[in-house]
Amino acid sequence: MIKIYDTDKISVGEIVKREKNSSGVEEIVSAVIENVAKNGDAALREYTKKFDKADLGSLEVSESEIADAFAQTDEKFIEIIKKAKENIYNFHKHQVKNSFVISEKDGVVLGQKVIPIEKVGVYVPGGTAPLPSTVLMTVIPAVIAGVSEIVMATPPRADGTVNPVILAAAKIAGVTKIFKVGGSQAIAALAYGTESIPKVDKIVGPGNAFVAEAKKQVFGMVDIDMIAGPSDILVIADGTCDPEYVAADMLSQAEHDKLATAVLVTDSAELAKNVSEEIEKQLSVLPREEIARVSIDNNGKIIIAKDIPNAVEIANMIAPEHLEICVDNPFDYLDKVKNAGSVFLGKNCPEALGDYFAGPNHTLPTNGTARFSSPLSVDDYVKKTAFTYYTYDALAKVSEDIAYFAEKEALSGHARSAVVRTRKK
Repeated sequence: MIKIYDTDKISVGEIVKREKNSSGVEEIVSAVIENVAKNGDAALREYTKKFDKADLGSLEVSESEIADAFAQTDEKFIEIIKKAKENIYNFHKHQVKNSFVISEKDGVVLGQKVIPIEKVGVYVPGGTAPLPSTVLMTVIPAVIAGVSEIVMATPPRADGTVNPVILAAAKIAGVTKIFKVGGSQAIAALAYGTESIPKVDKIVGPGNAFVAEAKKQVFGMVDIDMIAGPSDILVIADGTCDPEYVAADMLSQAEHDKLATAVLVTDSAELAKNVSEEIEKQLSVLPREEIARVSIDNNGKIIIAKDIPNAVEIANMIAPEHLEICVDNPFDYLDKVKNAGSVFLGKNCPEALGDYFAGPNHTLPTNGTARFSSPLSVDDYVKKTAFTYYTYDALAKVSEDIAYFAEKEALSGHARSAVVRTRKK
């Protein structure tokens, strides 16, 4: 049963307090990374047999396997994937930033180049449900950014095949190569490279605790998008909302993972009670009840706030991955939202719109990190390089100032490099 809290009786800080997770996976992941870095494909085959029960020959998915995947995927779903791709593309194309040059009259040229990352690794989980939506969300921004090589890793099934909807989505989105490798060993392979899998420059995509820990440990060897935790949702709803809708939206995240978090913040004690009852009713018919039940019982919360502005304040404290504002005038509160991965406005905007179809990315900051980080975007697939040009006369005007500055930092070599050219004449 979901827990109900009243902010008149308990502080918000106590309600949303986060426990430190000491999962103990660090040593396991470290050993996996070391083994893959040392033994390459042999280690990957060993782990794939152990964890995925698949005995693989080639690790790479062939073109014929991709063609078979299309044949196995129903045409209606192929068309829906293509529609989703178009929406995601049309949203993310507005994120593209251009290089710029500043030319000044006194012989100074300054600028910035925006350069695509050359090789990106995309991790797509296998887990308890296939996630073709993750393929679209991670790959399409990379294509828009101009990444030349997009390498996808995803765990195989026991028969050595990859779920066909994953392969179909990868082909439609624009993946360059696909490999049948999952878990922390896939992250290690993408970071260090093996005989089959190329070393990439950046790794993106969600995963379980082992994948998240692996990304954390290889950061520095490669870049990563974020260290994502379990999914979470916070719904702000007033007393006019239908409890059936609110409960359904909360369970849409609870069914992801036993560690997922679903929170309702409302100004109505009656709605709180009704949503609690509705959650129990819907759980009883949910196919993934076992997972969602643990999530709701352990992590679910209903918080009764003073009013809707207070509910927004509480949401900013929690900094949810997904924030729904289920009121009749949601835009009145949008400017007051400071910390949220993605915001869904109004009573007709379930979070599932963002998961699959609307266009904004569903790879979002979790576990309160929306306080300082952002959804995956085209920006994640580019790097920026600055450039500077000075003529002799332009340098001569400022060289003594540069040298004086450098001497204040006790860096005489810097000072000399600034004046050595101009003092000779």
